[in-house]
Amino acid sequence: MTHLAHTIDRKTFHYKWNRAHKPVLKISDGETVTFDINDVWSWGIKKTSKAEDLTRLDLEKLYPLAGPVYIEGAEPGDALVVEVLDVTFDNFGWTAVVPGFGILDEFQKPYLYKWDLRNKKVAPFENGIKIPLSPFCGVMGVAPDEKGSFNVAPPGKHGGNMDIRYLTKGSTIKIPVWIPGALFSAGDVHAAMGDGEVCLCAIECAGAAKLRFHLDKDARLRGPQYTTPGDKKPKKGYYGTTGISPDLWKAMQESVRNMISYLTKTYDLTAEEAYVLCSVAADVRVHEAVDKPNWLVGTMISRDLFPD
Repeated sequence: MTHLAHTIDRKTFHYKWNRAHKPVLKISDGETVTFDINDVWSWGIKKTSKAEDLTRLDLEKLYPLAGPVYIEGAEPGDALVVEVLDVTFDNFGWTAVVPGFGILDEFQKPYLYKWDLRNKKVAPFENGIKIPLSPFCGVMGVAPDEKGSFNVAPPGKHGGNMDIRYLTKGSTIKIPVWIPGALFSAGDVHAAMGDGEVCLCAIECAGAAKLRFHLDKDARLRGPQYTTPGDKKPKKGYYGTTGISPDLWKAMQESVRNMISYLTKTYDLTAEEAYVLCSVAADVRVHEAVDKPNWLVGTMISRDLFPD
């Protein structure tokens, strides 16, 4: 049986989750859709933008989502199985530090870093540092069962702004269905991101995601589940810093601060550059959780990024 392939262009998008949205497309189990996706701030940041432009961005234009797509036969209790066949990205991206956002309070001035993504495999950073590119959709989700409009962030049992950087080409995610037809949407393409996305942003860009849909009937999932090919092991290993505190948030902050300190001293970066580098390339992980009262959080960065 030959299944159809469809495309949703960048002119078709919405900003909120809402079970009342009219679908832009109806498909059957096994069909493929390519979602052409706008960047996360609806083109509010351009190649000519400056850091001060971040203070004038319209928060109502965050997260333009391609969709929604109605999947025939999807019913509450089922799981929508989404295969990631491919994710591509445009040639320009950006990462921002916006005061009041991110995990560190001491960054009180807006900062904007603009990326050249033309190489498609790596993006040049400062002082010979190169970021490997591994694109994925930060947002994949279905309509919640509650009535009304809901912000795309934070994530929930319906998926949404999960920012799971491992959902790259070759991955599969299962999302619980809450209403008939599911009403699936996707958005927020990232060219690269570290676990935690600590400064608020990954490498934000426009792009496209080619996804194939199946139904797992009566799966009764409580939340999204996924499979992924995972990461390639760095040839030169990792450098890691730690944070330890009875407060998980403070432990995470201290771990990232220690990494920023290491990067600024070792690679002659500014604090802002180091913070951005942590957000797009370092992984923040809970290393130890059982020895009460303290949590131990590690921030790890691949040594392959740096010149010899």
